[in-house]
This record gives sequence, structure tokens and C-alpha cells, in this order.
Amino acid sequence: MTELVFACASEVGLCPDRLQRLLAVLQSEIDRQRLPGAVVLIARKGKIALFESLGQQDPATGSPMTRDAIFRIYSMTKPLVSVAAMMLVEQGKLLLSDPVARFLPEFARQKVAVERHGTVELEDVIQPATVHDLLRHTAGLTYEFLGASAVQRQYAQARIGSQERSNVEFSQTLAGLPLMFQPGSVWEYSRATDVLGRLVEAVSGQTLGHHLREAILMPLGMVNTAFSVPEAHHHRIAEPFAHDPDGGIPMRMLEPRRKAVMESGGGGLMSTAMDYARFLQFMRNKGELQSVRLLGPRTVDFMTADHLGAIPARGDLLPSGHGFGLGFAVRTAQGLSPVPGSVGLYYWGGIAGTSFFVDPAQDLYALMMIQAPNQRDYFRPLFRDLVYAALLD
Repeated sequence: MTELVFACASEVGLCPDRLQRLLAVLQSEIDRQRLPGAVVLIARKGKIALFESLGQQDPATGSPMTRDAIFRIYSMTKPLVSVAAMMLVEQGKLLLSDPVARFLPEFARQKVAVERHGTVELEDVIQPATVHDLLRHTAGLTYEFLGASAVQRQYAQARIGSQERSNVEFSQTLAGLPLMFQPGSVWEYSRATDVLGRLVEAVSGQTLGHHLREAILMPLGMVNTAFSVPEAHHHRIAEPFAHDPDGGIPMRMLEPRRKAVMESGGGGLMSTAMDYARFLQFMRNKGELQSVRLLGPRTVDFMTADHLGAIPARGDLLPSGHGFGLGFAVRTAQGLSPVPGSVGLYYWGGIAGTSFFVDPAQDLYALMMIQAPNQRDYFRPLFRDLVYAALLD
């Protein structure tokens, strides 16, 4: 496996002093005990200019953070599964316009729940959800923790987030619940990528973990990315605080030390900063890494374009001036959003705090690995602000 290339910050248009300020700000948050520890990586012009670890890997033991620490990346799993699906599209094994039910017949009988005057009525689906809808979160699905509608309550009652079901059982259980919206009508962040993971299994004939390993992880040299962590590497797992620093209720985290029954395409992977940097370098290179090409350049452009257009986005996960592509949020306006970034920037993050962005116009990508679930909405824009402050050309 060839290592990624490193460069001095000044060689790639980044200010060394301002990168040190970024580290100092994060260190101050660690000193205030609002953050256990962090690993940050910033690359420009295809070369890594900053790769540092700070704070503690496990606050319970006081072990120092290491650059090879393994993090629960949760929804940063979604871009990888989306790439896997688009590789199958490129291989002619499915079309984005294919109905989900073509591969997962259990979704052929879905109804849409409509709440009227305190009662719930089930209506027929006008246009069945497609693979495209799964990739862009317009399949009419939802997440149970994003609200308390009748459908979300049914998700919760069915324990749809359980890790104890197989991907097959998950898909069948979810398909038995009503949709929250007509497919194609609304962007709602959802369990769509979990369904996509099961669809990848159905098309490939492999479990999701096996397919990702064979099709993406091994070819890209992402040797520390998987749905669980082998015992020999348990000492590398990064942990959150046992008690939330802001007094909130600590989030129950995935247990990486045992093999989950469900391999969640929407949020189940564990990874390291360098492994994920290899994926981002592959995206930056338009589908290729060190002579291994997994996607065509135009497919990467297609995935990182806005696929919503006039479709309204629910909730506050997509800021103003943003749309959504195939597995990534995409910036559509220079202004409007309260964080900096170029038009065409794409990004996503995980609920435990990990986040990344790729800015093709600046030839820049950056990622921050932390395990601080309740502080993620603070640290993500802070990190983005500090990275852009270091750009000099």
C-alpha cells in the first residue's frame, strides 16, 4: 500500500501559523474538557499538510489520542455505500431509475401515512421509490429520532434502529411500515442508505461488509475500516466522555468490539482518519487512487452535483444554499450558509462528531475525527471556519 503524499503547509497555500491556531483552539476545548480528543487531517493540491492527534483516546483510562485511532464514523458510512451502488450502476447491474422493489420485493406493497385531524390514513404510492430516491433521501422514509410523527413513532415501536436484525430482516421490517411522504416529493434524511446497503447485497450476491471490503476498502488500502474492530486493535478505539460535558444525556454508542448482526449501510462502519483520507483522495482524484480506478470521473461529478432542484428539504440538516447529491450534501451558493466554502463543495458527517468536506474549487479536503455526539453541531462549523482561515491562495 503506497502512502499518501505529505507537504509543508506553505507549499500548498496554507498558512502554518493559522493551522497551529486551529490545533490550539481544539486543544483549548480539550483543556476545558468539552472534547476528549481529536484527529485532524487537511490536504490541499492532493498533499497532506496537517495530520495531528490531540487529547485523549479514552478519557476513562487517560490514554493519549493516536493518529491511528479507530472511530465510530456512523453516517460517514453513507458515502462509501453510495459509491458501491454507483459502481454497480457503472457495471450495468442496476439503473438509478429502477424501482427499489425490483431488487427488494418487500417494498412493492408500501403505503403512505397521511395524518389528518388526529387520525392516520394510508394512501397508495403514486410513484414507487427508486434507487435514485434512496441515494438522495427522497424515498419517503425517515429516521425515528428526527421527530414524533405517527410514522416515526412506528419506527421507534418496531425498534428499527436495532443492530440485532440481519440486513434482510431490517429491510423486511422497514418495508412493512408506512412511508412518511410520497417518494420523490420531499428530502428527508432517513434510513434510505440502510435500504441501499441491503439493495447492494441483493444485486452483488454478497453481504454488505464483504462487498465493501472486496469492491472498495481493499482496493483503496482502507485496511482499518470495517463494521467491527478485531480484538488485536481494541486498544485503538476512541471513546467519548462517560458523562456529557454539557450535561446532556450521553448517546448510546455502537459497540465496535463485537460483530453486529446488522451491517448498517447508513451508519455502521468504524474507520481511521488516514483510511478515510484515502477515500477522500479517491474522490478528489475523480474516482481513482494510486492507479486503482473504481469510478469514472463523470460519475463522481454526477454524484457530487445537486439532485434535489426544487424538491423541498425538511429539517435543518441542509443549510441554506445547499442541496443533496448521491450520498453527499452539496453547496449550491457561495453565500447564504453560515459556514465558508465554495460552490460545489460536498460533505457529510457522523452523529458521534466525525465530519469531512471536499472543496474541488480550492483543491482542498479536510476531516475531523472526534467522539463527542452532543457537541457535534458546535465543532463542525468551528473546524470549517478554522480550515478556511488558513487558506492563503
